[in-house]
Parts: sequence; structure tokens; C-alpha cells
Amino acid sequence: MEAPGELRSAADSHDEITIARREYEDENVVVVDFGPAVHPSLDVVGDVAIVVAGDDQYEFEIPPDASDITVNDGMLLITSAQTDENR
Repeated sequence: MEAPGELRSAADSHDEITIARREYEDENVVVVDFGPAVHPSLDVVGDVAIVVAGDDQYEFEIPPDASDITVNDGMLLITSAQTDENR
């Protein structure tokens, strides 16, 4: 699973935003760090996630293969179950 395009564009435009992809035995996780001292909030409306991080707001469609989207320790986590297709 890739990070949504809106978040990739934000990371390209803002040096403090980083995106990492982690693969575990049973899940894939996209981790978005909005920078030090930024504690994002998350709202989900239907299939759209709205993240407010500091003075910025990001809206994106939740990836169809995402099983969970949360904020933990100031980072946005988008999780998908590991399948034979995405190994």
C-alpha cells in the first residue's frame, strides 16, 4: 500500500513531513510524521480522511485496502492486512 497522493505531495512540499512504509508479517503500515511538536487530529467522513496538523489540513480518500487509520504518538498510521498479493 502506498501513501495517498495528497500526503506524498505534502511531504514533497514540507521538509518536516516524512512518510515511511513498514511491512510486518501480518500487516503493512504507512506512517506519516508531520514533524516535531505537531499533534495531528483525524476525522473520517465516509471514505474520506481529514487530518489537521498544525495550521494545515489534508483531505484524502482512504485507500481501499486500508483496514485501519489512526493517530498514535503524533503520527498518522494507515494499516492494511498483509495478503499474498501485497507481499
